[in-house]
Amino acid sequence: MLEIKKRMDLLQSVSEETYGKMHEIVDILTTSIKNGGKILSAGNGGSAANAQHITGDIVGRYKMERRAYAAITLSVDPSVMTATGNDYGYEEVFARQVEGLGNKGDVLIVLSSSAHSPNLLKAAKKAKEQGLITIGFLGNNGGSLKKHCDYSICITPKDSDLSEEYAMTMNHIILAEFEKQLVNQEIIKGKED
Repeated sequence: MLEIKKRMDLLQSVSEETYGKMHEIVDILTTSIKNGGKILSAGNGGSAANAQHITGDIVGRYKMERRAYAAITLSVDPSVMTATGNDYGYEEVFARQVEGLGNKGDVLIVLSSSAHSPNLLKAAKKAKEQGLITIGFLGNNGGSLKKHCDYSICITPKDSDLSEEYAMTMNHIILAEFEKQLVNQEIIKGKED
């Protein structure tokens, strides 16, 4: 029961400030896709799985039938990951992909429970250099990654399980509204055409 209480307390502690950030993130994602951009996501371990989950909800669908939107998870190509890790070091595995795939107006989502992962720090820095908007879902009060993110949703615990579960809860709420906004805009645009 203690583990359930921890999760309930964490979700009940979501502040108005966090709700405001969630609305801003919805608008950022919506604007990027509407303008022909794409959403890149990255994380390590369980956060890599969360990044894949986010991409699946964007490219596939989440709650609504609609067209596919552009999203890529940077941890899913073993040839790119191993070649980059071998030639440049593991710290560069995401930054190289941001350099090759990211364009101004795209969004990079980084997920990290420690919020200190060197490969995510380098990716966030590269994203800023290239004009991407960076969003972090971070444990450990945001760690060193927070200052490299344009927007971040942070939790105090460094516990990987709590951080990863919180990140996906926040993302599911954000993605539901993101999807709804885009579908509604497409319906309105379709009526105007």
